[in-house]
Amino acid sequence: MSGASILIIEDDPALLRGLKDNFEARDYRVQSARDGREGLSIALASPPDLLVLDIMLPKMNGYEVCRALRARQMELPIIMLTAKGREEDIIRGLEVGADDYVIKPFSIRELLARVKAFLRLGHSAAGGAFQFGDCKLDRTSRKLFRKGKEIALTSKEFGLLEFFATRPGRALTRDQILDAVWGNDIIVNDRSVDRCVTTLRAKIEADPHHPSCIQTIRDIGYRFEI
Repeated sequence: MSGASILIIEDDPALLRGLKDNFEARDYRVQSARDGREGLSIALASPPDLLVLDIMLPKMNGYEVCRALRARQMELPIIMLTAKGREEDIIRGLEVGADDYVIKPFSIRELLARVKAFLRLGHSAAGGAFQFGDCKLDRTSRKLFRKGKEIALTSKEFGLLEFFATRPGRALTRDQILDAVWGNDIIVNDRSVDRCVTTLRAKIEADPHHPSCIQTIRDIGYRFEI
């Protein structure tokens, strides 16, 4: 979505310049900052449509920036940049409010694709019904239809699918899913999420063994693609 505003907070000057040039070449309006405190000030003064946020920043790290924005009810999509092999960083970032992540070193095409997807979908979905693949989820009637035929869902399957559908494109940790869908149930764990995903895939995916909607993110959780 050209013309959208992007804020990049990154302390590596070469990477920052490369990102800025690539976004501007695609007609995005770009603001930038090289430390977290400056980046937060820019985001609050002139909220962008999307934020690309490095984790390791001087003065104020990416987690603190993300947490501060969410505490102010700012709902812009946030894509974090993180080092390879640091799953704990990814999980922490998602849990403080980031929507997705890209691992360094990364392909600029990969980042541009994620940005485009978020700007196309919008940060959060709204409304009573969602269409994906050959399925339609009606939140008002709490029913799922596939090719016009109603598909029975358990309460947990409906809750999980609704949670996914209202957060398209977001990387979601298993803990986030457990908190949202299972709440205070005490006899649950990560395997509860995985089992529910398996049964849900059998009902909505053309090929449950090669899912196109509910994507597994290794060591992290899941992402719902429309």
